[in-house]
Amino acid sequence: MKTNIEKKQNLNPIHALVELIADSILDKKGEEVVSLDMTNLDDAMGDYFIICEGNSPPQVRAIADNIAFKVEQATGEAPLHYEGTRTCEWVLLDFFNVVVHIFHKDVRHRYSLEELWADAVVTRYLPDGSKEILGNNNSKSFLKGIR
Repeated sequence: MKTNIEKKQNLNPIHALVELIADSILDKKGEEVVSLDMTNLDDAMGDYFIICEGNSPPQVRAIADNIAFKVEQATGEAPLHYEGTRTCEWVLLDFFNVVVHIFHKDVRHRYSLEELWADAVVTRYLPDGSKEILGNNNSKSFLKGIR
């Protein structure tokens, strides 16, 4: 049986989840939202990473809480793991095949997850709800657009 998000977006369940999470981030004004499609990588820990940032600890928490709420509302599933809410510098939500990383804007550059997974195909989600596929990020020029 298809969930509400699958019916609404006519996507496979993982793609529908990625889209729902990206929309949930943008609902709370999350910035620099990207997804890394790692389905073709042998050593990946999941199918997708979604990475974004917030401007303050309360915003980071609000983004994380909104994602958890919207996903549970749409699918009935809660994150398998939810950590980092004590300091809200880096909050992680694990939905098994999709892992969400929400950074405080001052912390994101320290970890450079986009560089660590340079072979992944990157999609950027824009504030107006549109998206653009940037391809894989093997070149340093990719990172200029994300900071």
